Amino acid sequence: MTFASLLSQTIHRGSRLGLIALLAAGCGGQTTLPPEVPTAAVETTPDRLRYNQLALRLNLPLYWASDANANGEVDAGEIAELMFYGVDPTWTRDGALTPEFRAAHAQILAAHAEATPEDARLAKVYEELSSAAPTLLRTDLTELPEPHKNFARHMLRIGELMDELYAEQVGMTALASQLPSDTASRSLFRRNWGAACRGATTESAEACSAIPGSPAQPVGVYPAAIQSSDSFCQTLEDREDSETLLAPFVVVRAGEGDALTAVPYPEAFPKMAEVAQELRAAAEAIAADPEEAALQAYLRAAAESFGDNNWERADDAWSRMSATNSKWYVRIAPDETYWDPCARKAGFHVTFALINTASLAWQERLTPIQSDMEGALAALAPDDYTAREVSFHMPDFIDIVVNSGDDRDPFGATIGQSLPNWGVVAEESRGRTVAMTNLYTDPDSEGRRRATNESLFTTAALSAASTGSEAGLMSTVLHEATHNLGPAQGYTVNDQGDDEIFGGPLAAMLEELKAQSGALFFVDMMVERGVLTEEQRRATYFDSIAWALGHISRGMYTPSGGRKAYSQLAAVQVGFLMDAGVITFNPEAQAHNGQDMGAFDINYDGFAAAAQELMAVVMHIKAAGDKDKALELANRYVDGDMIPMEMIKERAQRGPRGSFVFSVEL
Repeated sequence: MTFASLLSQTIHRGSRLGLIALLAAGCGGQTTLPPEVPTAAVETTPDRLRYNQLALRLNLPLYWASDANANGEVDAGEIAELMFYGVDPTWTRDGALTPEFRAAHAQILAAHAEATPEDARLAKVYEELSSAAPTLLRTDLTELPEPHKNFARHMLRIGELMDELYAEQVGMTALASQLPSDTASRSLFRRNWGAACRGATTESAEACSAIPGSPAQPVGVYPAAIQSSDSFCQTLEDREDSETLLAPFVVVRAGEGDALTAVPYPEAFPKMAEVAQELRAAAEAIAADPEEAALQAYLRAAAESFGDNNWERADDAWSRMSATNSKWYVRIAPDETYWDPCARKAGFHVTFALINTASLAWQERLTPIQSDMEGALAALAPDDYTAREVSFHMPDFIDIVVNSGDDRDPFGATIGQSLPNWGVVAEESRGRTVAMTNLYTDPDSEGRRRATNESLFTTAALSAASTGSEAGLMSTVLHEATHNLGPAQGYTVNDQGDDEIFGGPLAAMLEELKAQSGALFFVDMMVERGVLTEEQRRATYFDSIAWALGHISRGMYTPSGGRKAYSQLAAVQVGFLMDAGVITFNPEAQAHNGQDMGAFDINYDGFAAAAQELMAVVMHIKAAGDKDKALELANRYVDGDMIPMEMIKERAQRGPRGSFVFSVEL
């Protein structure tokens, strides 16, 4: 039984309705409902958002994608079957709704009529799930040639295996046996990678947990016993063998007494051998297409890396892929560390996407000026940093098919990424950078974003906002490019890297601060080089500040006191720009929506100079290893009271947060 299957529930379990007798008399026949279901509970279909929230609460892999005929009812052509639920029901067959769907639909209508549970824990679980706006990423691969279809099937299986590996890493597997039978708790546990609530209004609520008693969830890469101390990461960093224990691709295991040992990933996670087997099968499938030689080479190299823990081989093959030699973007590896309380261990993930060839035009514009971008950063910190030779892939644009493991978040999704984080490929700036172009582009997401911005900004500030995703995409491209510039991975000060100088969580925040400050700083260069127009400059500035306020609304720290890297970098940027007079908050100003008092304004004319000043400060901190200055920024802007964080939080949380769900047709 797979881990997903362990968490899954058949439609009847834990619900008020059974499958008994919820069968149509025939195609289009009448549905007989059990007598205990009130008539009023099954007469009115809620709106699409509420319908999908209730399906999530019931742990049903069902999504009402559109009301195409505007009849207010769910029709066969309007629904999607979702992945990552551990079950695979059939909602439609031959253009008609199935009995399985009718049973699920009846459950949703009954749930719509339910009162809030009296149980405090379950009530908070309902609140958490209702704070999400399930957002569909649907991909139709039915027209692909058969070799590509076979490859995709293996990729989806790899995604399932990587989910199981990541579940072990985050400590989810160890808690699964404690789950109660109700569907809401199981759905939250499945989506959140564990028992803890992750919503902005619920993550700090003591009662909010998928498991009664709110048990702690020690991650699976350190001994559980040492994680009871809030300072266990610092204790590990202070040990003489810290470099070995805190290496990214090993698990720390307890020995006799105080002894700790570093166990390589393949030894700690035997399931990696199954991933390697599927990678070889995927390579065999795609080998039928001679134009996919680069992809095939990567898959075979990755299979070897999953066996021997030598990731540089796979990284080298992966770096040789591009938007010009493959239709696919694939990354299967342990990479990012944000999930780890010590921000040291690489998390298992799969990014499976189709190449969006629109990126080729941007690459033609930006690749020739990589050295100029590096030189511009070096000029900001001449006493601390010397420009180096850089040559990296400018961002590929990709359309996500599925995210697995560390890639699939309970809320939102990564919109850009630069990898790898370690090794020769990273040190030689040969990594790849991507921007995810099909996220947050749906009408529902755009509507939620627009309503929030209209409550936070003045009409003058909002005048620079653009429709569509171009401004956000430009910001993402510059953010990811900056990861490869300046003091990047492998850079040391007095033979110490970022993690040793700043500590893992602060180092992670500073690296993201560097990248997002670059997204502001390089806008001026893009205008000078004719890559952006003046109108696009202002739109990109606005989008970046709106993005920052969104992250500020999520709070600065996790419930356990860990730094939220993106939230804190956003606070540093907004606070710094407020000090510079570029952003102002006037409690007497009316927001654009005409309802809220107190709003932000932006001085677009002064933005470029302030962005340069901010970038210079960040370059000094990173290049000189100035931890005191880094803490000074955090103390003033993250922990200070300059930014009206509670107001931002209240307005941003009026609407539900996007939570991506996936459907693939093959």
